This record gives sequence, C-alpha cells and structure tokens, in this order.
Amino acid sequence: MSSLQISLAIAGGLVLAAVIAHSAWTSRRNAPRQAQPDSVPPEGAPESDPSSRQDPGLDSGFGGPLIPMLYPDKKPGLDALIDVIAPITLEGLVSGDAALAALPPTRRAGSKPFAIEGLNDITREWETPLAGQRYRAFQAGVQLANRTGHLNEIEYSEFVMKAQGFADAVNGAPDFPEMIEEVSRARELDQFAGDHDAQLGFTLRARSAAWSPGYVQQHAARMGFVLGALPGRMVLPANGAGLPPVLGLSFDPQAALSEDPDQSALREVTLSLDVPQVAREERPFERLRDVAIGLAAKMDGLITDDNGDVIPAESLDRIGAELEQLYDTLDARDLAAGSPQARRLFS
Repeated sequence: MSSLQISLAIAGGLVLAAVIAHSAWTSRRNAPRQAQPDSVPPEGAPESDPSSRQDPGLDSGFGGPLIPMLYPDKKPGLDALIDVIAPITLEGLVSGDAALAALPPTRRAGSKPFAIEGLNDITREWETPLAGQRYRAFQAGVQLANRTGHLNEIEYSEFVMKAQGFADAVNGAPDFPEMIEEVSRARELDQFAGDHDAQLGFTLRARSAAWSPGYVQQHAARMGFVLGALPGRMVLPANGAGLPPVLGLSFDPQAALSEDPDQSALREVTLSLDVPQVAREERPFERLRDVAIGLAAKMDGLITDDNGDVIPAESLDRIGAELEQLYDTLDARDLAAGSPQARRLFS
C-alpha cells in the first residue's frame, strides 16, 4: 500500500471517528435529562440490609416517602347561602336505618348535588343519616349552582320529586320554597361565581434539552410536591388535613405511562392553582410564583402562558395584586376562598 493510500485511510478513519463522536455528542445533548440520586453513600460504606428497605409501593422514588392524601371525614352540611333547603317535619322519631333505606339511589338532581340531613335526637346537630341513630326532623337540599351552571326548573322539579319520595317513606311533610324564587336566586349566584372564578396556570418550557418524567418529579418533590392519583399529576398538599391541594403540576400522562419513561421527552409542564378552592392563608399565589421561578431555574426552563409567551416578573406581581381584590370580594360575599361553601360552589 502506497503512502498516499495509507494517508487517505488514516484521514478517512479520523473523519469517521469524528462523525461517530459528533453523533454520540448530539444524541447525548438531545436526550431528556434524567433524575439523579439525591445522595451517594460514602465509598466503602456497607450495603443496607435488604429486609430494612421500604416497599417500593410506599416510596416516591424521588427523595422520600409519599405523603398520604387526606380527605374530609364528612361532607360540609347544607347551607342556605348556596342550597335550596326544604324542611321535612315528622310525626315522631325516625331511625337512621329507616332513613338510609328511604334515601334515593342517586345524590344528584340533574348536575346538582342533592342531600338529605337529619336532626340527631341526642346531639341536636344536623348530619347525614347514620345507622343506629334517631332523628326528630329532616331537611332536603339541592345546590343552587356549580361550575356546570345554575339550578334550572327541570333540576328543581327532580329535587322536589326525590325529596317528596323520601318524605313519604318516613311519614314526613316537606315544605318546598317557591321554584321561581329559587331558580332566580340560582341564576344570580351563578352569575357571581362566573364573574369571580379564577383558575391560574403557568407553563414551564424547556430552554434546550428536554426533561424525563423522573427528572421533573425529582425537582418537584424537592419543592414539596407528591405524586397524585393520576399519571403525570403531582400536587402540593395543603397544611390542613382533608383540604384540596394548594397547587397542581401536570405533564403528558402518556410519558408517565411509557414502558421506558426515562426515554420519554417532556418539553413542558403545567403548574395550576384553583383559586376559590384554596384558603387565602395558604399564600397560594406566592407559592405558585416561587415554585415556578424555582423550577425554571433548576430545570433550565422558561415561565410562559398558554400561548408560549414568556411571563415577565412585573406581570406576576400584577396578577398577585388582582387576586387580592378577588379574595376581598369573595370574603364580602361570605364565600371566602377555601371555605366549604366556596369549594362546593366552585366545583
């Protein structure tokens, strides 16, 4: 082989090596970022006893055990502010077992929640009927409005039929408010709710390399988020037991369900706040802003709106000021954000 051929072969090899190296570098640069161990045991440290390891089903896998989601022991009672209430008088005491047997099979009138409460003969408190208790009166209620709209005439009629059927079964006499007045009240409440509902969302978009689901979950977990009930969903729990989460974080559920999530590439995640559902005292918007800024910095992302436009810091401050006015308005209507009434109305 001549020296020219040898030189050409060497040059070709170098070019091929360079192409392979560039391809590997490009592939690595474009691969989604992966979660990293939060801590590395010291070199030479003994392995932990396998018998002492947690069941993986009880651990988030991203920095600590999952925090169990807590829910209220019982639903909030009927409230004249947001419910139509029909008293049901009785000839005598009625057992909780009889009341339970008389309840209608569904707890809705159209799209509105329907409920029966009994006045406990011992505690003198209104409650959902319980077996083994005795009741001296009942009341039936249907919600005036929710995010599906206001109570209409058809739904009111269904409410009357269900309440009357229950009353007949327990030998009670219901007293129904006038339908026209209640439907009018429902319209007004629905108008107020529609004008003062607020569900905020920020989108975090990757500047360069995409994120794997594990990478997102790890960084979110470090800021207090826990895995939600649905794939691609995390929540920031409230301080009190049984309350809705303060914030939500979501990404493509298909990426979370992938057979190889590490290779799933996410270029955006959404942070959300359902304003009427969270108490003002939780400082939800401040926490939303801090989480968005913190995750954007740690994950090399941008804070944008739904259209992909970057949200500047001054816009975040303006949103916060507008929310303070909304909180004041809800307070003045006795529908404070995070209260049982507000959580039911804005649902």
